Amino acid sequence: MKPTGTDPRILSLASEVVKSPEQNVPVVLLKLKEIINNTPLGSSELKKIKQDIYCYDLIRYCLLVLSQDYSRIQGGWATISQLTQILSHCCVGLEPGEDAEEFYNELLPSAAENFLILGRQLQTCFINAAKGEEKDELLHFFQIVTDSLFWLVGGHVQLIQNVLQSDHFLHLLQTDNVQIGSTVMTMVQNILHINRSKRAKKLLELNRQKEEEDRRLQLQLQRQRAMRLSRELRLSMLEIVHPGQMEKHNREIEEKSALIIQKHWRGYRERKIFLQQKPSLVEYKAAVILQRATLKFLAKCRKKKKLHAPWQGLRELTDACRIELKQQVDDYVRKHPGSQMSDVASRELHSQAQERLQHYFMGRALEDRAQLHREALKAQISTNIEQLIKAPNLKEAEWKEPELFLSRSRPVAAKAKQDHLTTLKHIQAPWWKKLGEEAGDEIDVPKDELSVELGTLFIGGTKPP
Repeated sequence: MKPTGTDPRILSLASEVVKSPEQNVPVVLLKLKEIINNTPLGSSELKKIKQDIYCYDLIRYCLLVLSQDYSRIQGGWATISQLTQILSHCCVGLEPGEDAEEFYNELLPSAAENFLILGRQLQTCFINAAKGEEKDELLHFFQIVTDSLFWLVGGHVQLIQNVLQSDHFLHLLQTDNVQIGSTVMTMVQNILHINRSKRAKKLLELNRQKEEEDRRLQLQLQRQRAMRLSRELRLSMLEIVHPGQMEKHNREIEEKSALIIQKHWRGYRERKIFLQQKPSLVEYKAAVILQRATLKFLAKCRKKKKLHAPWQGLRELTDACRIELKQQVDDYVRKHPGSQMSDVASRELHSQAQERLQHYFMGRALEDRAQLHREALKAQISTNIEQLIKAPNLKEAEWKEPELFLSRSRPVAAKAKQDHLTTLKHIQAPWWKKLGEEAGDEIDVPKDELSVELGTLFIGGTKPP
């Protein structure tokens, strides 16, 4: 059964292979290399191309060409080595589908055997060659064939056993040539490394299965132990219960068991119903959110429409409405007559109102000036406090920095001078006068000493010259 949607390049190539003579088929098959190389590795497109190549029997054509005599093939070993690369790349990552048994049991072993036969033929040609250039060229082709074999075995690990048991592989190992032998041993090491990796994966898989089996057995033992303990507990309780109360006890246990079973069943049923209704609940919430947003948007639109609506003018009053409104005005004037006032009384009232307004505005101006003065004083005090806080210690101050400790306020300066004199007097007093004093006690200083000019700290109102 041919696949649908086949790549046109594969179709044209398959048609060309069928129509070409037998000696031109190997050269035509080399076009597969360009198709494979132009497709990204690991992509689904490459996988589809490999399936198309297999379905149109192009892989079998490659095998038939490899089984022929190299001397009859156009291009010789160069064409054959490239066909081995194409064949190995097409077989690795291929999903044969319905023909899986034929692919794995016949085609792959046949390809591996052909690679070994080609390697043996190249080995013989290399040993019999006389020229150095010819030997180098044959060694290069031999390495290409061994690399293709390793690529094929790496993609299909089950072929390792076929390769290691092949007589051609043993013949390759028995060579006396150093270059051929090193190439073969490198391939053997790589194959054995793949085999070890396969065994390690199998061991990991077996260990995982064993762990799962042990876990399952442990869970089964735990269930059996729990059931045994439950039965033992029930038997011990039956021994305690009086024979006359046995039926009642059994009924209570049955009711409790039925309640537990019903509880778990209802919980399971409700969870199942909730999971079934969850998509509809999500849709309902989404619909509610959309409706709410839509209603808000429409309300905003109506509000903007009302704000920007054009002026339509006042509604015209009819004659009946005018008569009714005039009647209401006349009734109101009749019920609330206005007081009559002479011109002299009106002027006097006006002058009183003007005097009160003038008095109010004058008082308001005074209050504004007082408020400005208070704010200025607050700002000055804040500035002085900030300067004092940021000022350095007196021990570390330089000759210009004491100006920071000056204050414009005379009460502040007087208080500072008094505190300073008190501190000096207390420091200079003999030790026996300080006996019995406690921290925080005030020291009296005569008033005449307060007038002493210190010339250092807090001279009120002015700065030192």
